[in-house]
Amino acid sequence: MSLDKSLRRKGRIVRARNVLTRAERIKQLMQEERWREGMSPFGLPKIRVIKLKKSKRSAKEEKAAAAAGGAAGAAASPTQEKK
Repeated sequence: MSLDKSLRRKGRIVRARNVLTRAERIKQLMQEERWREGMSPFGLPKIRVIKLKKSKRSAKEEKAAAAAGGAAGAAASPTQEKK
């Protein structure tokens, strides 16, 4: 059975997944040094999936960054227009 065209997405899943593939679990176990040579790929231990969130900068930080960037840009090239 095929997937309906309206349900397909271009590329990969955009949102965070809560289930890893077996290969991803083995790779993460190797990074954490929990994988032993000769271990069975079946019955792997559970691995916590860390979801990353984008942090929003505060309004004060944005204004300070914009002011610093604008002042530096104006001092470097006074003839260039801001976009």
